[in-house]
Amino acid sequence: MTNHEPMAGNFGALPQAAPAIQASPDMETRLQGLVLASKDVISFLTDLAVLASSRLSSPGNRIHTGVTVIRRKRPEALASSDAAARALDELQNGFGDGPCLTALRNGTTLLVPDLTDERRWAPYVKAAREHGVCSILAVPMDLAGEAEGVMNLYSGCSSGFTAEDISTAEAFASQAASSLRLVLRIAQLSEARNDLAIAMQSRTVIDMAIGAIMAENRCTRDVAFNILTKASSARNIKLREVAAAVISSISGEKQIDTYFDE
Repeated sequence: MTNHEPMAGNFGALPQAAPAIQASPDMETRLQGLVLASKDVISFLTDLAVLASSRLSSPGNRIHTGVTVIRRKRPEALASSDAAARALDELQNGFGDGPCLTALRNGTTLLVPDLTDERRWAPYVKAAREHGVCSILAVPMDLAGEAEGVMNLYSGCSSGFTAEDISTAEAFASQAASSLRLVLRIAQLSEARNDLAIAMQSRTVIDMAIGAIMAENRCTRDVAFNILTKASSARNIKLREVAAAVISSISGEKQIDTYFDE
């Protein structure tokens, strides 16, 4: 099979007898280090994509890596090793189909050795070829129900992935999935904590407004709450915003801060 001429600056030429790069014994330690160093899911996935590219690239065959994660039923190109991979992932998500999304849905590794011979996903394949891509490897990541993920690997060479490359990529994805599951759980806990903080703040503001209405109108709590809810419905704005406006009108404060122990 012959090589295709890649676009300048995006993809390298096919190397002569390039050896496959095996996952190193310290990979688990490296991934644990990424978990500890990452500020959020996106930063972890970006570091993961860069690490995958460095593991699988070889002289003349630079591999571009993207990671697509589906959370809340929506595919998001959350991270990539570089701008080329990011553009290709976003293209595929825009078309709504392609090798990586197919691999994700089926839960199996999918190799497209030469895009010129590929008849599936015609719109995306045409666009990918215009970006200098000649072969694609998609490896799903088992996230055990936390989300769905796939590692997207792009090469500017036809037959850019050997059997050893595929084994290495699958082993890497399996190890990375364990770390990604942990990162996603941490993110979910953080989101839950933030939601709770917002809920507690809203409750506090509403309670303060109810107290102010009770004092001003010499009424019961139920009557004061009904006054708030009617105002919220009449103005078509959130109850918390009405409550904040009540407090602001009394105290003159524009920002209502609340405090509670974590």
